Amino acid sequence: MSKTDLKGQDYESVLANANQAVAVFQHRRSSFAHRLQHALHVNPSIVPLIVLGLSIVVFGVLLGSKFLSPFALTLILQQVQIVGIIAAAQSLVILTAGIDLSVGAIMVLSSVVMGQFTFRYGIPVPISILCGLLCGTLCGFINGVLVSRVKLPPFIVTLGMWQIVLATNFLYSANESIRAQDIEAHAPLLQFFGTKFSIGGAVFTVGVVFMIALVLVLTYALRHTAWGRHVYAVGDDKEAAKLSGVKTNRVLISVYMLSGLICAFAGWAMIGRIGSVSPTAGQLANIESITAVVIGGISLFGGRGSILGALFGALIVGVFTLGLRLLGADAQWTYLLIGVLIIGAVAVDQWIRKVSV
Repeated sequence: MSKTDLKGQDYESVLANANQAVAVFQHRRSSFAHRLQHALHVNPSIVPLIVLGLSIVVFGVLLGSKFLSPFALTLILQQVQIVGIIAAAQSLVILTAGIDLSVGAIMVLSSVVMGQFTFRYGIPVPISILCGLLCGTLCGFINGVLVSRVKLPPFIVTLGMWQIVLATNFLYSANESIRAQDIEAHAPLLQFFGTKFSIGGAVFTVGVVFMIALVLVLTYALRHTAWGRHVYAVGDDKEAAKLSGVKTNRVLISVYMLSGLICAFAGWAMIGRIGSVSPTAGQLANIESITAVVIGGISLFGGRGSILGALFGALIVGVFTLGLRLLGADAQWTYLLIGVLIIGAVAVDQWIRKVSV
């Protein structure tokens, strides 16, 4: 008998005597903390929603109808509309594991372009607004190309763009504002987002409606479109997304362009909010947007979070600001509590991320 036949018989005999039992995996009963951790990982906007609800309840108990009136609650929406719009733009970038420090400067420059094109050059208001929107989109495109094609770090790119756009803003406008009275008389369309309307005792503005509509549209796009899934994939692991066929450079450029366009809309909304075109307005918008995003549960490491969470984060800041002001507290308490919320939000994010480890 050949060696091959002997090996075949040995294999068959071993196989016949082998244990036929099917492998059974032991399921460990997960603790409440683990289930909570998993739930927050799947729905990261739950935490800011809970914090928002609790803060409204606390200030409602302390201030009563003075805080819980429809006018006061909608006033919060009016106060955070600019930050909410900018936070939506910032969220898109952070979801790709980047950061945009130039959002505030792009917003202001876009508003200055709209105003200067109208009053300095006599261009029709709709065309001036379109030029402002294109200006914001162009700034975003430059950011996107430098990050995706040139492979520069987003922090460095947007830090440099912030300085460039800010300087361009002051040089172009000569640090001169356009008065609200002149805009109201000759170009009221620039103040469109500041148009108010009442529903019962609540007072809304077009800017508030735009902010809410923008968040809902972006939420749908990120959850239910291929582009949205690609955004999350790039933020979670860019190289893996690239190997999976995702055109990562194109996704990054589209995200930064959309962010710039949203910032330009925020510039238009800012004109409606303050009434005038001011090159010095919105100086802290970049910090405020990052604050809203972090408190809103969007991971700074990218790939996880919800635009709704960023809106909740902006509303939390608005609730604390108005509530403490009505209580007569020092404004520094607002910054102190917001700082605590930021650190707490990052700590929770780190804890939630361990669910995938």
